Amino acid sequence: MVKTDFTIGVVGACGSGKSELVQRLSARGYNARHIAQEHSYAPDMWKRITNPDVLVFLEVSYPLTLERKKFDWSEKEYQTELYRLRHAQEHADFFINTDVLNPDEVFERVLDFLND
Repeated sequence: MVKTDFTIGVVGACGSGKSELVQRLSARGYNARHIAQEHSYAPDMWKRITNPDVLVFLEVSYPLTLERKKFDWSEKEYQTELYRLRHAQEHADFFINTDVLNPDEVFERVLDFLND
């Protein structure tokens, strides 16, 4: 198990895999936090809530949010989340599109980034 003294913040639209990634990182001893920036009107809420040392941004397409979570939401609502995430995306240390990756692959890519 890894023990870290830095905080990893994870942001992304609903259905991008934030909860799964945070759970896996935490199980390995990382201080990982799921930041619900997509629900905040304050552009830098990710920083106010957690102020992570490392910010990971998970991207997901609208059609996949519907498949992954069985959401009953419109593309306009999805676009609103992306708009709210723009500041976090601009300041992310690591950006990953989760559309074609399974949770294991997302986790491994983030681990690779953290260990570089």
